[in-house]
This record gives sequence, structure tokens and C-alpha cells, in this order.
Amino acid sequence: QVDVVESGGGLVQPGGSLRLSCKASGSGFTLDYWTVGWFRQAPGKEREGVSSIKNTDGTAYYSESVKGRFTISRDIAKNTVYLQMNDLTPEDTATYYCATELGPLDGGMWYEEEYYDYWGQGTQVTVSS
Repeated sequence: QVDVVESGGGLVQPGGSLRLSCKASGSGFTLDYWTVGWFRQAPGKEREGVSSIKNTDGTAYYSESVKGRFTISRDIAKNTVYLQMNDLTPEDTATYYCATELGPLDGGMWYEEEYYDYWGQGTQVTVSS
């Protein structure tokens, strides 16, 4: 069993920044073995993959809508993954979820929800003036 907890959401003005955190815990859990992904779901829309960081080498993947604005990183010692979000727009308003998968997920898989085993409860990000 792996527990996943997101934090860092809030209200921010357009053009602003937020940093989300995803802390995972469980017996023997380590980011060396687990891939972590960020997803988001806006009202009335399906959940979509935003970014992911691969367990083996920290390779990062991004959706086209956030590429160049969001940065995913990890602190293996803290079992925590971060999502730095810059230049936010109202279209980024959503509930952001963190999820984990045991093993690597490559470019054609990281954005598919079905591959992730454990999910957090989500953190709300609202971009509004």
C-alpha cells in the first residue's frame, strides 16, 4: 500500500506561479522504483496527464499544454515530487492529482491513467484575477 498526498494548491492570479508537492509513503517505497505522474481535471472535462517523472533516470514528460511552463522534479530522499507551475492561465484551473506506478513509464504510456496504481485526493488550483 502506498499513500499519496498532494499539497500546494491555491488561488493565484494569471501569470503567477505555484509549486505543488506530492509525497508518497509506504513500506519500502522509494522513487528509485516508482514513477510519479501529475494529472488534472477541470470542471466538466476528463482528467488529463500533465507531467510524469520516470523512476529509473528521472526523465520528465510533459503535455503540450504545459511544456515550457511547468517543471517536474523529485527529491528521492524525501520521497517527494514537485510540480513547479509558472505563467499560469485560467485554463490551468483544475484539481491536480498525483499518482504512482511501480516501474518505468515511457513516452507512450506516462499520460495513461490505467498504468498508475495509487492516487492522491487532489489539490485545487484556481487561476483567476
